[in-house]
This record gives sequence, C-alpha cells and structure tokens, in this order.
Amino acid sequence: MSGERPGSAAAAQDDTQAPGWLRDLAARAGRPEGTAPWARMLPPGGQPGHRQSAVLLLFAGSHPGDGSGVPADLSILLTERAHTLRSHPGQVSFPGGRAEPLDPDLTATALRETHEEVGVEPASVAVAGRLPPLSLVVSSHDVSPVLGWWARPGRAWAREPREVARVLQVPVADLAHPAHRFRVGHPGGWVGPAFQAEDLVVWGFTAMVLDGILRLGGWELPWDESDVRPVP
Repeated sequence: MSGERPGSAAAAQDDTQAPGWLRDLAARAGRPEGTAPWARMLPPGGQPGHRQSAVLLLFAGSHPGDGSGVPADLSILLTERAHTLRSHPGQVSFPGGRAEPLDPDLTATALRETHEEVGVEPASVAVAGRLPPLSLVVSSHDVSPVLGWWARPGRAWAREPREVARVLQVPVADLAHPAHRFRVGHPGGWVGPAFQAEDLVVWGFTAMVLDGILRLGGWELPWDESDVRPVP
C-alpha cells in the first residue's frame, strides 16, 4: 500500500501525532474496561519471572482520518514467522520481540524490533499509545502491544529472514469480514479466535489481540462463532 506523495494535501498534515481515532482506541484499550475483549483469554502481565517483550500494531491508510473518521483502506502490518524458528514457526504475528537493556522503554523495543525485522523506520511511525502488558504463560513473556500509525509509509520486507518469512499488509475490512472469521480448537481443549489472511491462518496471541481491537474499534461484524476448526 502506498502512502501520500510529498506535496499532497494529506502529506501536508501534521504527521508527528497518530490520528485522533487511533489515540482514542489506545486510550480505551488501556482502561480496565477496555481490556475486557481479551481479558478472558490473556491474563494481565506482571507475572513473576516473565521476560518483557513488545509488539507493534502498525496501522496505515491513504489518509490518517479526522476525529473518529477511520480511513476506508485501513490496514495493519503482520508477519509470517520463519518456518525454521524453534518458537511458533510459520505462525502469523505482529513485528516485535524481547526488550534489550539499552531500550529506553517498551515502546522503543517495539520500534527497534520492527525496524530490525521488516525495515520500518522508527521515525516514520507516530505512536498512539502502549497497552498494558499481556501474559503469555506458555513462553513466560509479558507482551506490551504498541499502537502506531505509519505516518510516512515506506518499504516493509523480510529484512531478517532468519525470523521473518513474509510481510503482509492486511486490510482491516478483510479481517472483519465474516467469511474470514472462525475459531480454532487445540486438542488440549483451548479454543480461540482466528482469521484468514490471504493464504494464512492467524490464531493464538495475534488473533486474540486483533479480535479485541476489532471489538474496541467498533469494526466487528456478526460472524459464525460456532465454526471451530483444528489448530493449523
């Protein structure tokens, strides 16, 4: 997806701040009641002994929108993890990773990791806010989602092929479409939301966060929650 060219009306807007609708979304997600969409599936962070990580939910569109007006072509950047990774190989995820000692904060972690993995320049991202950390008990990580607006879109690619197999810019409207929504069930009894994104199935942590974002944004459409398929 291409951004506005320099000199255009949209490009002339202040791109140092995320659009109002995205800042509002970040504020709602950060309140106790705002975490409800994923609270039943993801416990809050702060678990003893957990390592700190952050991921970037990077939204983009042909224009930033005004107030509550969301771009019709709103999209979000996702990655397909390398199939050679020991942890979650081939799964769809947000760019991000583990905090390092030199990171000033977890927002910086998300921006640094996104640059390392897919080449997005940190200066091109207007950060709307950081959500409270969510706990991944299986991997002993607390993950802080960072909401960002790609104010000056550029190239995104699998810059670190040892970690990333592919980069996807997925329209939010496609994720919300009822035909692309279902649930997946694990043999151990776990059942959670899932999405069809191109030829990939999005499930697990990424799908749970996307499900919550669609609900908070008011973008969710009625879909068949009785459609439960095996975990891919």
